[in-house]
Amino acid sequence: MKSERNLVVVGAGIIGVAIAYELQRRGKSVIIVDRDEPGRGASFGNMASIAVTEFMPASRPAIWKQMPKWLLDPEGPVRVRPSYMPKLTPWFARFLAASRRSKLRQLEGQGAALCKRVYEDLLPLLRDTGLSDMLSEEGCLALYANDAELATDRDHIEILERFGFVHRHLGRDDVRALEPEISDRITRAVLFPDNRSIRDPYKLVVGIFDKFKELGGKFIKGDVAGFDRSASGVDAVRLGDGRAIGTDQLALCAGAFTARISKQFGEPIPLETERGYHTQIMSPGLGLRHSIIWPAKAFMVTPTAGGLRVGGTVEMAGLDALPDYQRAKVLVKRAREALPGLKVGGTSEWMGHRPALPDTVPIIGRSAKITNLLYATGHGHLGLTYAATTARIIGDLATGTPPPLDIRPYRVDRF
Repeated sequence: MKSERNLVVVGAGIIGVAIAYELQRRGKSVIIVDRDEPGRGASFGNMASIAVTEFMPASRPAIWKQMPKWLLDPEGPVRVRPSYMPKLTPWFARFLAASRRSKLRQLEGQGAALCKRVYEDLLPLLRDTGLSDMLSEEGCLALYANDAELATDRDHIEILERFGFVHRHLGRDDVRALEPEISDRITRAVLFPDNRSIRDPYKLVVGIFDKFKELGGKFIKGDVAGFDRSASGVDAVRLGDGRAIGTDQLALCAGAFTARISKQFGEPIPLETERGYHTQIMSPGLGLRHSIIWPAKAFMVTPTAGGLRVGGTVEMAGLDALPDYQRAKVLVKRAREALPGLKVGGTSEWMGHRPALPDTVPIIGRSAKITNLLYATGHGHLGLTYAATTARIIGDLATGTPPPLDIRPYRVDRF
């Protein structure tokens, strides 16, 4: 295939598939390459949330000040495997550097700029692919057992107020009226009506992928082993079995694995994996209209994929360590505190790799060194949220169109 000239997208998660569809729609000849089938990575098990209110940096003081307590708790929301700590140290140093007040304000603005236009890009994508029914009508409820819990989360609310994101405070009776199954322990809540859910995030990826193929797009399953290069940039993608795929432009969208590839281009990315867990409960014994989060307990429950999905947690252990499914079991235990009637029947457990950058802002844009190389990675827990907007930006860059916002803050060489 080396003689053919294509635009190659490496990565078949929601980011890569959305980009491939957008480029194919614009008249490019696009090939997606992935070692697995489309949507089988982090996109398979995410929490199905269009989380437009969750853009704020993880490095803000309200978070990192709690980390010593969390790290000492074996069931805490953040765990670092001791054997991985030395490798994590450089990433964590950058994480702390992103906690300066002036830097935080910049990062908040950069995340808000992406979230402000999410539906402007997502709704047309869903409409054009015939997948509009994938988007729920209901939002998300943040739960608080008392005023102290709400006060702890006040910085989050203040950031949303500063950027004009819609939210509404609720009392106990309001919460029960919206979701009768929620425990009486919950005395306060905040409704985020724009944090709508996807009815099945895996089927969403597959649905977009099917439309991509209908437009003439191609998929090749294989491991990316290297690249052929010349003065003009990347000429071909080489697979582990010896195949070569000729390319005029290359988009790297391999999630948490992107950093392993970018090193070949002399562009090291401080990309880590925040390993997230979920339990899918197909016989929960109750229904929810809204997704729910309990910030003090660090879990989320979403009605998706034909049941209820309970997820959350951050585990820093790298790309190769075996899963610790006790993390998923802890989340279910906490979910039952919010939903006393929850039954745990017909379950499956999952672990996936969120691609995490220390400043919480994704990389979206051109390589600083290779003229025909584009990056779209590091979206953290907002890959589903940012997918359509990222596809719009990469589509513009690949076709010589000015992007809809200033993309300099998302450049690959900002670290």
